[in-house]
Amino acid sequence: MPATSDAIKRTDELRIELDQHNYRYYVQDDPSVSDAVYDALMRELRELETQYPDLVTPVSPTQRVGAPPAQGFAEAPHRGQMFSLGNAFDDEEYMAWVERTRRLLNDRDFDLTCELKIDGLAVSLTYKDGVLVRGATRGDGLKGEDVTSNVRTIKSVPLRLLGSPPTLIEIRGEIYMSREGFKRMNETRAAEGLALYANPRNSAAGSVRQLDPAITALRPLDIWIYGIGVVEGSTIPDTQWDLLAWLNSMGVRTNPNNIHYPTPQGAIDYYRKWLEAREGLDYDTDGMVVKVNSRADCDVLGVVGREPRWAIAYKWPSQQEITQLLEIRVNVGRTGKINPYAVLEPIGVGGVTVQHATLHNEDYIHDKDIRVGDWVVVERAGEVIPQIVQSLPERRAADAPVFNMPEYCPVCGTKVTRAGGESAHYCTNPACPAQLSENIFHFVSKGAMDIDGMGPKLATALLNAGLITDVADIFSLKLEDMVELERMGDLLATKLVTNIAASKQQPLHRLLFALGIIHVGAEVAELLANDFGTMDKLIAATEIELTEVPGIGPKIAESIVGYFQDEGNVALIAKLREAGVRMDADIPEAPAEGLPMSGMVFCFTGTLSEMSRTQGEERVKALGATASGSVTQKTTHLVIGEKPGASKVKQAEKYGTEVLDEAAFMAFLPN
Repeated sequence: MPATSDAIKRTDELRIELDQHNYRYYVQDDPSVSDAVYDALMRELRELETQYPDLVTPVSPTQRVGAPPAQGFAEAPHRGQMFSLGNAFDDEEYMAWVERTRRLLNDRDFDLTCELKIDGLAVSLTYKDGVLVRGATRGDGLKGEDVTSNVRTIKSVPLRLLGSPPTLIEIRGEIYMSREGFKRMNETRAAEGLALYANPRNSAAGSVRQLDPAITALRPLDIWIYGIGVVEGSTIPDTQWDLLAWLNSMGVRTNPNNIHYPTPQGAIDYYRKWLEAREGLDYDTDGMVVKVNSRADCDVLGVVGREPRWAIAYKWPSQQEITQLLEIRVNVGRTGKINPYAVLEPIGVGGVTVQHATLHNEDYIHDKDIRVGDWVVVERAGEVIPQIVQSLPERRAADAPVFNMPEYCPVCGTKVTRAGGESAHYCTNPACPAQLSENIFHFVSKGAMDIDGMGPKLATALLNAGLITDVADIFSLKLEDMVELERMGDLLATKLVTNIAASKQQPLHRLLFALGIIHVGAEVAELLANDFGTMDKLIAATEIELTEVPGIGPKIAESIVGYFQDEGNVALIAKLREAGVRMDADIPEAPAEGLPMSGMVFCFTGTLSEMSRTQGEERVKALGATASGSVTQKTTHLVIGEKPGASKVKQAEKYGTEVLDEAAFMAFLPN
């Protein structure tokens, strides 16, 4: 039956009214009507939509739950990277960040915002023309999982933004479970004879990743919004503080405990306050986030790897508990390092059961006088990694032995050595099975060659079967090799062979990280790939040439040169090359010949008035030039706007790079 004009009008009125009530209740924590009135309005809307099915829309308040159970989660690439945060664990580390930030801003003071760091699950919410079109988990920061159907069930997530929102906006926030909600949920499970959940954070994450949205809808989930990704069709406020107010005006939920301070000292006061008061909150926090308030300053500060230099997480002190150390064991890492760890009587620390803790090295054990059988104080460093911070010798047995590192590798039997000037012990056998296993696990991991389907169990099975003896052998695996393995059918084997073949085209920085060169993490690998461009040029680089790359110090340079001087490593590179593995970086497509800026390399810093830095980069690329994010020997021109990065200016002076202010740059552009 077609809807009448009165039905259409009333349906629209009800949706607007219910959206406003939801905003007042879930965002402003200020209910505007009683539960009975709200329920009556919702019931009236449901009746109209039942009578006139053509009136049902995805953004109706009645449609938060309606999607069928999913078979799995689709991949969800983020329009803009979701960053991780660097950490500070005391005032000294926080002030070091402040001083570092001040230097990068040419010794200027700066104001900031302080926001409680919610212990939950980071997500991005994408709205198109004000309507929620996608919810995604953070994942690795570049792509997550599409959890739209589940996110829609959370009442504090608006299905439609209020006011005049941008044509497209990606909003970032943290989904969490309240302490009270978590308590009620566990009480219900206990009454039903079900296992209890460990903590609110894990429960929230698990709830968002339920395949059935109807189950998610039953969980007491909420959200706090703290920032944005990509915005189109609107001007973004100039400060983080104004941004939070702007988001709140559109109906999203921002934390009322956020605060703006004119100087960095204010953050210490905020930290002191909430360190004492946090237990009075109805949600878990693991610290606070300090952000430079000015967006222009944030642009100047930029990002290193996956961490923005304009923000830092100032963590609460780690939680501690006392338990007994039952045994000290060691394992062998991918570099041959012998790592001691403690086997503990299981103990709950910060909502997580801890059975093992790192002991770092022999010096650490001796300095803290840790012995088997001791009662020890255990903490989760940064509330993540368990470690022993203190033994209690007054409770020690008289015959407790002093621990010493093994003389021989527990895996291959090679004599263990201690490197000069280091506290670590190493197995020096490069063919040690333990090292090989760890190297392979690292090589195929997400941040490295990203060979989907080759987890630790499969890698171990391949090693045990003698099908691989080094990482290069992975690329020689054949379908018939795979199907012989236990629990490996034709379908899985075919998929894995396809994934291995595809991984050969990973760019140079992925390969460099995958090789596991000491001190070469993902960020350093990217710096090296961007500067040298090919594996051959990097292999030929001297320590002096390496240290000329911004971000590469003497220790890293020494490690890289030493790696490529090793005959075994050189042979491995040759074997990878022969297998067809790519040995160059993602080089921008060569511009057409004859363009006026062909051969030039531009870097932009600071804020431009006539255009954004991105627009400037696109302008020079259209004219045949290359745009770079850093100043290197290859940079021909540095364009500086307001509040330029001091490090880039210094690098330009060092290399003799031509420096242009905005007026000179505009004059430099061809007509």
